[in-house]
Amino acid sequence: MIRRYRALPLRSRLALLVAAAVAFAVAAAAVACWFVVKNVLLNSLDDALQANRMSLQQVTRYVDLRTGLCAHEATAQEPNLFDSTVQLVDRQGRSCLIIGTGEVALTGADHDVAEGTSPDVIHDATGSDGTKYRVFTYTVPGLRDVAVSAARPLDEVNGSLSNLALVLVFVAGAGVVGAGAAGLWVARTGLRPVDELTRAVEHVARTEDLTVRIPVEDGDEDEIARLSRSFNSMTSALASSRELQQQLIADAGHELRTPLTSLRTNIELLTRSEETGRPIPEADRKALLASVKAQVTELAALIGDLQELSRPEQDQHTGAKTRIVAWHDVVESALRRARLRGPELTITADVRPWYVRAEPAALERAVVNILDNAVKFSPSGGTIEVRLADGVLTVRDHGPGIAEDELPRVFDRFWRSPSARALPGSGLGLSIVARTVQQAGGEVRLTAAEGGGTVATIRLAGAATPPPEAP
Repeated sequence: MIRRYRALPLRSRLALLVAAAVAFAVAAAAVACWFVVKNVLLNSLDDALQANRMSLQQVTRYVDLRTGLCAHEATAQEPNLFDSTVQLVDRQGRSCLIIGTGEVALTGADHDVAEGTSPDVIHDATGSDGTKYRVFTYTVPGLRDVAVSAARPLDEVNGSLSNLALVLVFVAGAGVVGAGAAGLWVARTGLRPVDELTRAVEHVARTEDLTVRIPVEDGDEDEIARLSRSFNSMTSALASSRELQQQLIADAGHELRTPLTSLRTNIELLTRSEETGRPIPEADRKALLASVKAQVTELAALIGDLQELSRPEQDQHTGAKTRIVAWHDVVESALRRARLRGPELTITADVRPWYVRAEPAALERAVVNILDNAVKFSPSGGTIEVRLADGVLTVRDHGPGIAEDELPRVFDRFWRSPSARALPGSGLGLSIVARTVQQAGGEVRLTAAEGGGTVATIRLAGAATPPPEAP
């Protein structure tokens, strides 16, 4: 049964749940109503029996006061409201019918009332013809050893209860049917956004169209609206990611085309020389080989940069590959490499201890890229000033600088200043720097320096002393 229920569509399951819940509530209310009405009717019948007590004068018409027995039996001609039955019962258990046509079986409780050992009593009993009665047995002041037992048929109560039961069954049935219809309406209305979301997901899966958006009204804060917003955010992020991938592929293809073309041209010249037997002059041959080597180096650097950018970004809060790093040691290592690449330059350094949480290799690559840019654009014999203090690394060169309108684009992938297109490089170095610093929770910016040149600033949160978890 449960397996069949789970196999139903969500809309049907929701409608069934609503109908079942309403049916249970209606059934519980109907049963409670039936018992309440029954209790009210019985109390009303008991009140009527007690309100019609017979007086001593009325009873003595039927009782022989000398013997305590009935003076005469009831006759059909005597008036009888509500088909009442009245009997007299004495302490010996004898009884006689004074009003009515059929006797009602009396119990020991009725005899106890006649003996005077028990107060008035109300109970159910059965008549000689099988009719159910409500019996009230009481004593009459001034009359000893005899009690009056008045009874009225329960049909007047049971008939009303039967009619009420039919009405309640009809109302409950109508309520269940209405609940089922309401459940279907609620399911269709409530799940309409889910249907739209399902169609949108199926459309994306079928067409890979990431421009699909689910309309969400302003002010909606329910679960469906949140789900729709999350879906829109997801498709927007996927579309942005696809656009970035396509842009990366296009830019990479464009950047790879130049070194590959030059490399192919040089190799074709060397190959043709070998095939035709016409040797290339030694100076030209060395120049060609040097050009081939430079192009291969540029390709290797470009591929390395592309691999770096293609790595999935690590959440800085997960600490998947991050640890406490002595940033001053990273800067010193990068400075040694920079001095080797620019032996004609003067590099001054003021490096103070600072510990940060980052990925060591990525952080060192970012610092190296910043220093490489400073070395590349510094004039021969120029000076590069490096300072690390209180979590702020500044690298200042005295090169041509960057135009004000070009500063916003320096961290874009493959972007290179027109004045730097003749210099080696892929245009990815600063992009890698920006991503690495952002992953470490910091910020990086380039500004024009006073007197010419550029100032690169990297700011990372950390401490001047190693924290307890530092190695």
